[in-house]
Amino acid sequence: MEGSTIRLQDLRKSFGETTAVAGVDLEISDGEFFSMLGPSGSGKTTVLRMIAGFETPTSGRIELAGQEVTGLAPFERDVHTVFQDYALFPHMTVEQNVAYGLKVRKVPKAERLVRARKALADVRLEGFGRRRPSQLSGGQRQRVALARALVGRPRVLLLDEPLGALDLKLREQMQVELKAIQREVGITFVFVTHDQEEALTMSDRIAVFNQGRIEQVGTPAEIYERPASAFVAGFVGTSNLLEGQSAQQVVGAPGTYSIRPEKIRVLKESAEADEPEHSTAVGTVVEVVYLGDSTRFLVDLDAGGRLTALQQNLETTSEDVAAYRGTRVRLQWHRGHTFKVPDPR
Repeated sequence: MEGSTIRLQDLRKSFGETTAVAGVDLEISDGEFFSMLGPSGSGKTTVLRMIAGFETPTSGRIELAGQEVTGLAPFERDVHTVFQDYALFPHMTVEQNVAYGLKVRKVPKAERLVRARKALADVRLEGFGRRRPSQLSGGQRQRVALARALVGRPRVLLLDEPLGALDLKLREQMQVELKAIQREVGITFVFVTHDQEEALTMSDRIAVFNQGRIEQVGTPAEIYERPASAFVAGFVGTSNLLEGQSAQQVVGAPGTYSIRPEKIRVLKESAEADEPEHSTAVGTVVEVVYLGDSTRFLVDLDAGGRLTALQQNLETTSEDVAAYRGTRVRLQWHRGHTFKVPDPR
């Protein structure tokens, strides 16, 4: 890939009899916001730690900007890592925390001050330099950790679930801010998360990990709309899988098919199928989940299997949707939203 910052070739890592990473090939472009997404134990954090130099691969090759760094120590690599716990020095001011790495590298004091203040400005913390970490909110401490990482001007910034300790509202706010900061500073961000929505919100591209391997690499839209496997379809967002006899009856062809819940309309059983380009299935609502802005319907199909439908609550209330439980309905969606999941390799 032209302009690659990171290239991983057949990267493997075992801990005794346990294989954590089972052969990963990956290229990450210069200036890209790249997320590694997967459940706990899928290998994503181990890959990040090998890029950082904190773990040594059992085999394989790591290149940064065209140079092999597989055997180099962390301080010999042009990367910086931001962790979930921030690791700020409580006895130092914010400005001193940010400038600490430059001080270790014997950068002159005047230059340290200028660069630390610029880094704080980059993360929207102008005027906070003289405060202590204990005087900051969780989101502000996260930004200080980010400024400390950026001040050294690394080629790559590695982020290991950095928003995991924040509450939901602050976490959502920081997702938007972090992407904006990355766009402004223009360096490569490699972000590890188990949160699907977080990865979809922030990333230019995503690698979905499962059992030490990468199942799919693509843009958020590609990952969500065209999953390469049943695992990706089920892990990234909420997906419906039709297979076997139910797929044959509903779709009219054998195989495994994915339909996203928000693409499905819930109609009365007596409703006529709209157009030939729509698929339809009849069933019974077995559960209704009111989510405030939307409602999730779980429907057992007469053809076999279960589909989940998600509808916006434009005019309905929790009392209205509760009445659907146990009723007969017709589900309808455009055929173009039925995606055939490739067979496992």
